[in-house]
Amino acid sequence: MTESPIILFDGVCNFCNSTVNFILRLDKKQVFRFAALQSKAGQELLKEHHFSQEDFNTFLFIESGKPYTASTAALRLVRYLPWYWQWAQLFWLTPRFIRDGIYRLIANNRYNWFGKRETCMIPSSAVRKRFLE
Repeated sequence: MTESPIILFDGVCNFCNSTVNFILRLDKKQVFRFAALQSKAGQELLKEHHFSQEDFNTFLFIESGKPYTASTAALRLVRYLPWYWQWAQLFWLTPRFIRDGIYRLIANNRYNWFGKRETCMIPSSAVRKRFLE
């Protein structure tokens, strides 16, 4: 059995939390596991994969033990979404420097545009088992 892909996200970012909730709704087969970057599990995975444990400027998508960031992470994640989201794979045709530039624009402004929480998201009991401790 293949290891479940892991999504590490900024737990205090409203945009990131909304995205996680969106993915949870679409992920009927419960393929993904999640962890906030600020959580113990998130910090351990950041350290294991040699990423900053303090600078949360991207989410991390870990697939088969390999980490991906920015637009590449997003596009690898889309492959697991339902068929009606597969059109997004067309963005692989866009040069990475453009994709990552747009990603960075959103990432650098996410708190200003969408707000920030004081504490990390607390998953409901229905989805808690999908979050790494």
